[in-house]
Amino acid sequence: MTEPTAAPRVIVRTEGALGRLTLNRPEAINALDHGMIVQITAALEAWLDDTDVQIVMIDGAGERGMCAGGDVRELHAQIVSGRSAETIEFFRAEYAMNAMIAEYPKPIVAIADGITMGGGIGLAGHAAIRIVTERSKLAMPETRIGFTPDVGGTWLLGRAPGRFGEYFGLTGGAMNGADAVYLGFADHFVPSDRLEALREALAYRADPTGPAEIVLLFDETPEPTELPDAREWIDEAFSENTVAEIVARLQAQGTTDAAAIADLLEGLAPTGLAVTLDAVREARVLPDLRSALEGEYRRVMWFVTQHPDLVEGIRAQLVDKDRNPKWEPATIAELGPDAGADARAYVPVRPLF
Repeated sequence: MTEPTAAPRVIVRTEGALGRLTLNRPEAINALDHGMIVQITAALEAWLDDTDVQIVMIDGAGERGMCAGGDVRELHAQIVSGRSAETIEFFRAEYAMNAMIAEYPKPIVAIADGITMGGGIGLAGHAAIRIVTERSKLAMPETRIGFTPDVGGTWLLGRAPGRFGEYFGLTGGAMNGADAVYLGFADHFVPSDRLEALREALAYRADPTGPAEIVLLFDETPEPTELPDAREWIDEAFSENTVAEIVARLQAQGTTDAAAIADLLEGLAPTGLAVTLDAVREARVLPDLRSALEGEYRRVMWFVTQHPDLVEGIRAQLVDKDRNPKWEPATIAELGPDAGADARAYVPVRPLF
């Protein structure tokens, strides 16, 4: 008997006019590894000149989510064992894929059903048509491991209304489907029980109606987001110049919500917070996604090669799971006046593009 072959981690197939990419690692909520990125990129390249493929769809297998992000355990293993060349290649391939999705000449429909975080935002957030459901939970949670948002996340955060970009970038907080539409991370809300009918319509609908019009047939109005009600206090605090000033303003507001966010920030990596604040504000004034990816790449490579907090954050949260990271510096009060400067100015050994 032959040994059973392992299931592919990305299922690539065509259905009618639809080219479908399904992340197929449900046991890890479809976390991305380098091989999956290579498969996705190769499929997109092959479909560029395939006249039978008119629309591309990206989704995830399983009930838990589209994609929980990158494989950070593997990232930790690479860094601590000195395999930096693999780490560099992973991020260069991932960001090139993010740019390719944003610039793809055929419409890409991304279904961010369930958990869609970190690297999942890099897949879903730059598609032409971005769909969320009542189960969606979107986030850029990198500061929770002493890191900074990437995969074009700063580009999206920088374009959110008011100072929600700083708020969600620093806190790593989760958005529901309605929040994601309001913040510009998604375009349409489709109930999860209608997704299969939507896929069928995109693949086999015979009339020349474009995919955006087809999606509108399934789009529904979600329960309203509560974010506009919080915008005033969030804008007031998160418009401050530094992380320390943001925390001080939150504490001075004297409300339960603001105090809880101040406490949260004080438990996160000070350096990651400072670098993230700097990155979101830089991305806000950049001309395009590629420029934002380059800014993220500089900062990510700085964390990978120059600063201990990324390894320490992954260790504390996911490897040893002691939930007791030793950040450097340990407190927000110890941050320098321009604590994001070194990461902002870092020149990687290999350029991104």
